[in-house]
Amino acid sequence: MFSTLIQGFFLSAALILPLGPQNVFVMQQGSRKQFHLMSATLCAMSDAVLIMAGIFGGSALLGQSTFLLQAVTWGGVVFLLWYGWGAFRTALSAEVELSCADNIVQSRWRVIMALFAVTWLNPHVYLDTFVVLGSIGGQLSSELRPWFTLGAVMASISWFFALSFLAAWFSPVLNQPRSQRIINVFVGCVMWYIAWGLMKQGLQIFTDFNTSS
Repeated sequence: MFSTLIQGFFLSAALILPLGPQNVFVMQQGSRKQFHLMSATLCAMSDAVLIMAGIFGGSALLGQSTFLLQAVTWGGVVFLLWYGWGAFRTALSAEVELSCADNIVQSRWRVIMALFAVTWLNPHVYLDTFVVLGSIGGQLSSELRPWFTLGAVMASISWFFALSFLAAWFSPVLNQPRSQRIINVFVGCVMWYIAWGLMKQGLQIFTDFNTSS
C-alpha cells in the first residue's frame, strides 16, 4: 500500500512540476502576496477533485468522446491566448508601475474567478488527471486505488503550497516593477506556448478522427 502511495505521489509530482497556467498563476499571486494561500488551497482542492474523478471513472468518459476532448482542447486554446495577451498588455503598460508603487490589491472574487478559469479551462489538467493518472490508477485493485489517489493528491498539495510560500518569500524582489514586467512577459510566453501545443494537438485529434472514420 505504501509503495502504491509513493507511486501516485511521484507520478503526480512529475505531471505538476512543469510550468503551466496553474503554477504561473500561483507564482504571480505569491510574488504580490495577494490571496496566495487561498490560491494554493483552491488549486490543490480542484486538483484533488479532478484526480479522484479521473481515477474513479472520468478517464473512460474523456477517452470515449472525441467531441468532448475537442471542446476541452479548443476552449483551453481560446482562454490561454486571451490570458497571455492580458499578461503581455500589462507588461507593456503603466499598470505594473502603479501596482508596485501603490500595492493595488485585486478583489478576492476576481482572483477566484481567474483561478478557476486557469484550472478548469486548462485541457492539460484533464489530460494529466483523467488520461494519465486515471488510466494508471483505474487499473489498480479497489484496495490499492485509494492509496494511489491519496499519494497523487498529496503531491498536488505539497507543490502548490511550496510554490506559494517560495514566491511570497521572494516577493521583495519579485514585486519590483522590472521583475513584474519580466514575470508578465514570461507568463504570456508560457500561455501562448501551451496554446500553440494545444492547437497542434486539437488538429491532430481532428485528423485522426477523420482518418478513422
